[in-house]
Amino acid sequence: MLAFMAALAAGIGGLVLLAVSGWFLTGAALAAGSGAAAIAAFNYLIPSAAIRGLAVLRTAARYGERLWSHEAALQALAELRGTLFTRLAHADSRNAPDLASGDASAKLIGDIAALEDLVVRRPGIPAAAGTVLAGLAAVALAGWLAALTYIAVIVLLLALLAVLPQRLSTAPAAEAAAATAALRRMLVDYAAARSEIITYGLAPRVTALLVAEADRIDTAQRRLARIEAAGGGLLIAGSALAAAATLLASTASTPITALAVLAASASVEAVAAIARTASREAAVAEGIARLRVLLALPAFEAPSPAVTAVPPDAAQTVGLGTATFAPGSRIALTGESGSGKTRVLEALAGMRVPAHDLTLDGRPLAMLPAAAIRTQVAIAPQEPMLLAGSVADNLRLARPGIDAEAMERALRTAQLWERIARMPQGLDTVLSEDGGVLSGGERKRLAIARALLAERPWLLLDEPTEGLDAGTEEALVGALRNWLGVHGTGLIIASHRAAPLGLADVEVAVAAIPRAAG
Repeated sequence: MLAFMAALAAGIGGLVLLAVSGWFLTGAALAAGSGAAAIAAFNYLIPSAAIRGLAVLRTAARYGERLWSHEAALQALAELRGTLFTRLAHADSRNAPDLASGDASAKLIGDIAALEDLVVRRPGIPAAAGTVLAGLAAVALAGWLAALTYIAVIVLLLALLAVLPQRLSTAPAAEAAAATAALRRMLVDYAAARSEIITYGLAPRVTALLVAEADRIDTAQRRLARIEAAGGGLLIAGSALAAAATLLASTASTPITALAVLAASASVEAVAAIARTASREAAVAEGIARLRVLLALPAFEAPSPAVTAVPPDAAQTVGLGTATFAPGSRIALTGESGSGKTRVLEALAGMRVPAHDLTLDGRPLAMLPAAAIRTQVAIAPQEPMLLAGSVADNLRLARPGIDAEAMERALRTAQLWERIARMPQGLDTVLSEDGGVLSGGERKRLAIARALLAERPWLLLDEPTEGLDAGTEEALVGALRNWLGVHGTGLIIASHRAAPLGLADVEVAVAAIPRAAG
């Protein structure tokens, strides 16, 4: 509302300023040409004071419009980004949109940024309508014919500016949005593969691909800029036409005619706000269309503190086909590479749609909400993902309220504490998205520590010792055996190495688990 009032004040103030200036200058010129008596009778104090006041009002109002409209836009878009990120982060991964990190980045950054123009310009549209009405009132002082002519010019101009730019910009706006999303995705993917790109000398080829995508964006944006420039040219022509039509149709005195002509010309500036909004409508519509996949996700409701820690008596049984395992059981999934061991673990963690007959507390896993599954299991995946934050930040993902002492215990169990303790900032050492200074085996062990800190009834481990030397592997397996015994945690593990499989009491061949119906 404040932005609208400021925009209205700026528009009408600018129009009245120009109109009064025209009347004042014309009246002063006529008085000067009529002799000393006319000059003495001409009151220049009041109009000159009004001109000064209107100039100050217009400047202050435009500043207020920029301030309040951008403040509203920044707050609204920040809230929207947070809301959509929360929905995406907490969505059931079994049916959530499969977005690569580059796609998610493009939607949460680029597509939402396209909406900023809509939010910023929204107060200007009704304010522009008010300014046009004020212009009509000023032009009407020159006679009814001048007013009708003015209305015809404005209606024609609005029709052209509302239809042509939007139709012409639809295709380049879609092209620019798609190319921007593709470039973000490529940058994320190539950044993750930078070691291979350098090793195999692929940098020139990758650079050429990125440049080609950037050129595609530039081409689309140039087309949009030309369309917007054409709209600006149309506005200039419309301003001249409105002024000329008012001048020819006026039946008033010369000073009033000058007032009406300048008011008609100035009101076209208000139409520019509507024109710019129309010319960028296609880009906004494209951004909204790309965001629909996130807007369709269910709203996130924070769980009560009671569900973050599961008491022992709330632990549930796990069913693998016809076999049912009580809480605290230790199971090894066996099978050749590609047999589906990782698929089973990820399904048990609620990360994927089950391809096998899996149950939790006797209920088919596919029928359970992801939130119910998460209370029972914690997983250390084969390829763990880390946050671009500190070691402690990555560990706190497990559950709220974890203190440094608990982190140390988990890291000692994962055979990673000595490595973290040697770092200058210890637990506060900042890692990048891919683990930064940590090796592949260290990232895996950090994920194991995080899974232990979750304190869920079932621990899922996928190739937990892959890449470790024999000594570290032996120490990790021994520490995990002790942890499982102390906490009574159930274990489901998949590994191609014999040592970690020794943690299990029973083996289940993935090939023996029936496939899920449908």
